[in-house]
Amino acid sequence: MIELLLQALYSGLLQGGSYALIALGLALVFGAMKVINLAHGDLVLMAAYLAYTAESALGWHPLAAIVLALPATCVAAAGMHWTVSRIRTDREINSLLLTFGFAVVLANGFLLLWRADVHSAASPWLQDALVLGPLYSMHSEALSFAVSVVLLALLWWWLARSWQGRALRAVAANRDAAMLMGIAPGRTELLSFLLSGALAAFAGVALYCYGVIQPAYGSALTVKAFIITVLAGLGSIPGVLAAAVLLGICEALTVTLASSALQELTGMVLFLLVLFVMPNGLFGAKLRRG
Repeated sequence: MIELLLQALYSGLLQGGSYALIALGLALVFGAMKVINLAHGDLVLMAAYLAYTAESALGWHPLAAIVLALPATCVAAAGMHWTVSRIRTDREINSLLLTFGFAVVLANGFLLLWRADVHSAASPWLQDALVLGPLYSMHSEALSFAVSVVLLALLWWWLARSWQGRALRAVAANRDAAMLMGIAPGRTELLSFLLSGALAAFAGVALYCYGVIQPAYGSALTVKAFIITVLAGLGSIPGVLAAAVLLGICEALTVTLASSALQELTGMVLFLLVLFVMPNGLFGAKLRRG
């Protein structure tokens, strides 16, 4: 029983790292523009399908597909920013409708191009077992977790140390004050969307390497990313990783101790519980009053 619990914790940790990479792009845009990009999961899925195409049609290794996925998702993200930035009134509400429309278009595009079949990576090395004592995982799962941690650390450093990163944080904190300090909010917001697209590219290629993909999966990815963003709290990059790992472990324990049918319910219960007890999230800054 102890080995079973340890395996569940280990699997949840690795899954949480993958969740964090998926959620980070949505959290970045939400922090900079207060826009919930409901098409973010479909951007991730776009990268995953490009990885499938690179492997099946071009004979590439799935990991090499990042050279195709990266420009494609960044261009798509820039297009989303261009349309969202044209909204002049009630941007928070209207952007939900707009990005939901993007999600529907992308999902149906996947269905037309790649049909409704389920796909996964065929590379033997990615599917081979990685054994660490009593713990087991696939090479692709461990690699995805490592990439997630590295990218989160780089983004955290960039936001804290670079001028562009500090400008993005300033726009997220107070857009009008940032303008008075000489920061161009439009360019900064575009940068947040481009970074979101780049992160979606890495997340999508990783998703194809360790999991399965099908056209309707994008909405589920968006829901996961939104839950993690709320759990983490606004403006906390380490919080995104911690919240994602917490969600992954809770789901893994639920599958191990109860039933796999309750896996998705676990995330929603955790989401509602944290939202009720800690509205600012587990790691979000408290709002000042007065």
